[in-house]
Amino acid sequence: MKPLLALMFVAVCAPVPSAAADVPYRTPVPDARPVMLAALRAPDGTAYGVLTGEIAEAITRHFQATSPIHIDVTTERRYAQPGCARLNVTFWQEGVVLPDAPGPRRQTIAFGIDYCLDGRPPRSLE
Repeated sequence: MKPLLALMFVAVCAPVPSAAADVPYRTPVPDARPVMLAALRAPDGTAYGVLTGEIAEAITRHFQATSPIHIDVTTERRYAQPGCARLNVTFWQEGVVLPDAPGPRRQTIAFGIDYCLDGRPPRSLE
Protein backbone atom coordinates (compact mmCIF):
# COMPACT_ATOMS: atom_id res chain seq x y z
CA MET A 1 0.00 0.00 0.00
CA LYS A 2 1.40 3.42 -0.88
CA PRO A 3 2.18 5.69 2.12
CA LEU A 4 -0.40 8.33 1.23
CA LEU A 5 -3.11 5.72 0.67
CA ALA A 6 -2.19 4.00 3.94
CA LEU A 7 -2.41 7.32 5.80
CA MET A 8 -5.84 8.04 4.30
CA PHE A 9 -7.01 4.55 5.28
CA VAL A 10 -5.89 5.05 8.88
CA ALA A 11 -7.48 8.50 9.02
CA VAL A 12 -10.83 7.18 7.81
CA CYS A 13 -10.87 4.08 10.02
CA ALA A 14 -9.48 5.58 13.24
CA PRO A 15 -12.03 6.34 15.96
CA VAL A 16 -12.61 10.04 16.37
CA PRO A 17 -13.13 11.41 19.87
CA SER A 18 -16.48 13.10 20.03
CA ALA A 19 -18.44 15.23 22.44
CA ALA A 20 -21.45 13.14 21.37
CA ALA A 21 -20.13 10.35 23.60
CA ASP A 22 -21.07 12.53 26.58
CA VAL A 23 -24.60 13.15 25.29
CA PRO A 24 -27.17 10.81 26.86
CA TYR A 25 -29.50 8.77 24.71
CA ARG A 26 -32.93 10.43 24.71
CA THR A 27 -35.96 8.21 24.36
CA PRO A 28 -38.74 9.73 22.21
CA VAL A 29 -41.82 10.09 24.44
CA PRO A 30 -45.31 11.64 24.17
CA ASP A 31 -45.10 12.99 27.76
CA ALA A 32 -42.79 12.95 30.80
CA ARG A 33 -44.26 9.84 32.47
CA PRO A 34 -42.11 7.21 30.67
CA VAL A 35 -38.96 9.18 31.50
CA MET A 36 -39.99 9.47 35.15
CA LEU A 37 -40.62 5.71 35.32
CA ALA A 38 -37.25 5.02 33.68
CA ALA A 39 -35.51 7.20 36.29
CA LEU A 40 -37.26 5.30 39.10
CA ARG A 41 -35.96 2.02 37.61
CA ALA A 42 -32.45 3.26 36.79
CA PRO A 43 -29.68 2.34 39.24
CA ASP A 44 -28.30 5.90 39.03
CA GLY A 45 -31.78 7.45 39.16
CA THR A 46 -31.51 9.34 35.88
CA ALA A 47 -33.30 9.16 32.54
CA TYR A 48 -33.54 11.35 29.46
CA GLY A 49 -36.21 11.84 26.85
CA VAL A 50 -37.28 14.03 23.99
CA LEU A 51 -40.90 15.12 23.70
CA THR A 52 -42.60 14.08 20.46
CA GLY A 53 -46.00 14.44 18.90
CA GLU A 54 -48.35 17.20 17.85
CA ILE A 55 -48.07 19.21 21.07
CA ALA A 56 -44.26 19.18 20.97
CA GLU A 57 -44.33 20.24 17.32
CA ALA A 58 -46.81 23.05 18.06
CA ILE A 59 -44.73 24.39 20.97
CA THR A 60 -41.53 24.27 18.91
CA ARG A 61 -43.21 26.01 15.99
CA HIS A 62 -44.87 28.66 18.19
CA PHE A 63 -41.58 29.63 19.88
CA GLN A 64 -39.51 29.19 16.71
CA ALA A 65 -37.16 26.97 18.70
CA THR A 66 -34.04 25.40 17.23
CA SER A 67 -34.12 22.11 19.12
CA PRO A 68 -36.63 19.53 20.25
CA ILE A 69 -38.02 19.69 23.78
CA HIS A 70 -35.70 17.71 26.04
CA ILE A 71 -36.75 16.03 29.30
CA ASP A 72 -34.16 15.32 32.01
CA VAL A 73 -35.20 13.41 35.14
CA THR A 74 -32.94 12.95 38.15
CA THR A 75 -33.66 11.36 41.50
CA GLU A 76 -33.26 13.65 44.49
CA ARG A 77 -33.95 10.94 47.07
CA ARG A 78 -35.47 7.48 47.23
CA TYR A 79 -38.16 6.74 49.81
CA ALA A 80 -38.54 3.67 52.00
CA GLN A 81 -41.54 2.56 49.93
CA PRO A 82 -40.11 0.48 47.06
CA GLY A 83 -40.29 2.15 43.65
CA CYS A 84 -40.88 5.64 45.06
CA ALA A 85 -38.67 8.73 44.96
CA ARG A 86 -38.50 12.50 44.84
CA LEU A 87 -37.81 13.31 41.18
CA ASN A 88 -36.50 16.49 39.60
CA VAL A 89 -38.05 16.91 36.15
CA THR A 90 -36.63 19.46 33.72
CA PHE A 91 -37.99 20.37 30.31
CA TRP A 92 -35.64 22.47 28.17
CA GLN A 93 -35.34 23.72 24.63
CA GLU A 94 -32.72 25.72 22.72
CA GLY A 95 -33.37 28.73 20.52
CA VAL A 96 -36.69 29.74 22.04
CA VAL A 97 -37.91 33.14 20.87
CA LEU A 98 -39.93 34.99 23.53
CA PRO A 99 -41.77 38.28 23.04
CA ASP A 100 -39.61 41.29 23.93
CA ALA A 101 -36.51 39.11 24.44
CA PRO A 102 -33.29 40.34 22.83
CA GLY A 103 -32.85 37.07 20.95
CA PRO A 104 -33.32 33.30 21.01
CA ARG A 105 -32.29 31.54 24.20
CA ARG A 106 -32.47 28.31 26.11
CA GLN A 107 -35.76 28.08 28.01
CA THR A 108 -36.10 25.75 31.00
CA ILE A 109 -39.01 24.65 33.17
CA ALA A 110 -38.20 22.49 36.20
CA PHE A 111 -40.24 21.00 39.03
CA GLY A 112 -40.01 18.37 41.74
CA ILE A 113 -42.50 15.56 42.21
CA ASP A 114 -42.93 12.66 44.63
CA TYR A 115 -43.71 9.71 42.38
CA CYS A 116 -43.95 5.92 42.43
CA LEU A 117 -43.84 3.20 39.79
CA ASP A 118 -47.61 2.76 40.12
CA GLY A 119 -48.13 6.43 39.12
CA ARG A 120 -49.22 7.50 42.59
CA PRO A 121 -47.44 9.57 45.23
CA PRO A 122 -45.69 7.66 48.04
CA ARG A 123 -47.70 6.81 51.17
CA SER A 124 -44.92 8.33 53.29
CA LEU A 125 -42.07 10.73 52.60
CA GLU A 126 -39.68 8.73 54.77
